Amino acid sequence: MMTAQPVDTIQPITRSDTESLARTEYARMASQLRSLAPDEWAKPTDCPLWHVRAVAGHNLGMMATFTGFRRLFGAMGTATKTSKRDGGPMIDALTAKQVADHADLSTDDLITRVDEIGPRSARWRAKAPWLLRKMPMKEQVGGRAETWRMAYLLDTILTRDPWMHRIDIARATGRDLELSAEHDGRIVADVVAELARRYDQPFTLTLTGPAGGDFIAGDGSGEHVTIDAIEMCRTLSGRPPADAQPRTGLLATEVPF
Repeated sequence: MMTAQPVDTIQPITRSDTESLARTEYARMASQLRSLAPDEWAKPTDCPLWHVRAVAGHNLGMMATFTGFRRLFGAMGTATKTSKRDGGPMIDALTAKQVADHADLSTDDLITRVDEIGPRSARWRAKAPWLLRKMPMKEQVGGRAETWRMAYLLDTILTRDPWMHRIDIARATGRDLELSAEHDGRIVADVVAELARRYDQPFTLTLTGPAGGDFIAGDGSGEHVTIDAIEMCRTLSGRPPADAQPRTGLLATEVPF
């Protein structure tokens, strides 16, 4: 039996990991999109109001947003104005515009842009200066206000976001999901470490599948949970569990993606 890894030994994703993880994720996204049949782009996803084509447009838009200061602050400024006018969250305004901005692209052109912009975005995120990385930003998680540093967005959230959307597309189309312990297991382990910090109670967690592993928080005397690694991340992100049963305890803890 494999020895469970203490969650406090999981190294956080930092800027030294960001470019390689992002390059791999963006490349897998492009490969996934190339594999889709014409009718699959219109399939509904777990993201309310978004079909596969809209998810792809958002992903491309988010990559493009993080390729330069002018583009980043221009997009955030426009989204902030829209959210104040309409009364909704800034992130919703930002992502809606990303979808709209790329809605008229052909699917071939969209994929070509993912291929072109992905590596640029990965490099820019990893090379962003410390002044930007230290900037505070306000977000809501589980209905509570939090203050993040931009470094957390650049290194962690912008790695998890396209990864989770790749899962959304795979589920929507019934396609196999490309997974590896080195890449996806690294992302999942980072999620587990944050889950432990937010839950703040001992637990033992067995995650099945290629991205899984065995983890222990504290003395492991609390909950003992066994679940597929991808299903755990979907559940923590607020997506409906595969068995449609409400979650309690450890798996009711929200982790941002």
